[in-house]
Amino acid sequence: MGSLTASTHLFSFNSSSWVSFTPSQSFLIPTKSPFSTPPLKPRSPNLLSLSSAKVRATLDEKGQNTTDPPLLLQETKQPTKEVEESVKLLKNAAKTRRVATEEVLSALSVIEKAKLDPSGFLETLGGSKSPGKTWMLIFTAENQLKGGKYVPITAVQRFDASGKRIENGVYLGPIGWLTFEGRFSWKNRILAFIFECIRIKIGPFNPFEIKFGGKDEKEPSTKDPFFIWFYVDEELAVARGKSGGTAFWCRCRRVFAL
Repeated sequence: MGSLTASTHLFSFNSSSWVSFTPSQSFLIPTKSPFSTPPLKPRSPNLLSLSSAKVRATLDEKGQNTTDPPLLLQETKQPTKEVEESVKLLKNAAKTRRVATEEVLSALSVIEKAKLDPSGFLETLGGSKSPGKTWMLIFTAENQLKGGKYVPITAVQRFDASGKRIENGVYLGPIGWLTFEGRFSWKNRILAFIFECIRIKIGPFNPFEIKFGGKDEKEPSTKDPFFIWFYVDEELAVARGKSGGTAFWCRCRRVFAL
């Protein structure tokens, strides 16, 4: 996936797309995963608050044209034992960040080649009602899975399947945070999106918002940034970006501020 631009991107895994943040008046609550970011101190009650909680990935154990890229596969299958083992490995990698890079890349390759049925992906990814679900970016791989690494910062993405909205955020503790918000479309296993505004918070100052993109309400397409989803369950999601980089996410829990 390609590098980021000021108008459309934050953090990429060799693609023109990447990760997202939680809705206004909300903050992320850690559950069972061991990595976190320092709490923030936003001044505005209408924007994201991380004041009393640390952000951590969590696995909830209960719970390039306008035409489609040639990667889309017509055949779909149910998970095999090899796929199930690969998913288990990635979930362990999300919890511990100690699984070797080579093993993670191998698991991603197995999942990509599995041709799994994507019919339930969107609702699992973005829920049945707003504000959707939040996911933390754990690992990004290079084009053709030639290399990869764990994401060293707190990067969170929200998908709202009901409202067809997407939010991306990078959180840097007391330094501040940066988020993008926009709309998306879904076809088969492709989620194409367009960002419409950016929100920035620096240190102790109040957040501010910049809107861009004008009044163009065209449907996002594969001319825009997109993800191709290979696997989504209640704990884990795997996708490839427009330019070939692959990544996986772990579910994050969110509660609303009072």
